[in-house]
Amino acid sequence: MAKIAKSSRGGAKPGERRGGRQKGTPNKKNAEVIKAVKASGLTPLEFMLDLMRGSPPEGATAVEAIAFASMRFEAAKAAAPYVHPKLTAIEHKGPDGGPVQHCLTVKFV
Repeated sequence: MAKIAKSSRGGAKPGERRGGRQKGTPNKKNAEVIKAVKASGLTPLEFMLDLMRGSPPEGATAVEAIAFASMRFEAAKAAAPYVHPKLTAIEHKGPDGGPVQHCLTVKFV
């Protein structure tokens, strides 16, 4: 029986990526949408920030002023993740992952 030589060529190695769109490159539809938004001169984030910084129209009633303030608050909530990073919870640990130990020294004079 004859031995069949195994070819070392053929296919991508584990974790290796060949061909296709590079990571982070938008597809055609997304690229068109981004281009249209930039051409309009006002991004959704800029719109939300403008709305958040606005004030109620002149002569607005108390109810309209409250509604406008509510709208400003919603715009601020929607824009916040794009402007400020979210904080992550940090668990405080003692030595070797154990509980935190407190040591209090009192000195009487």
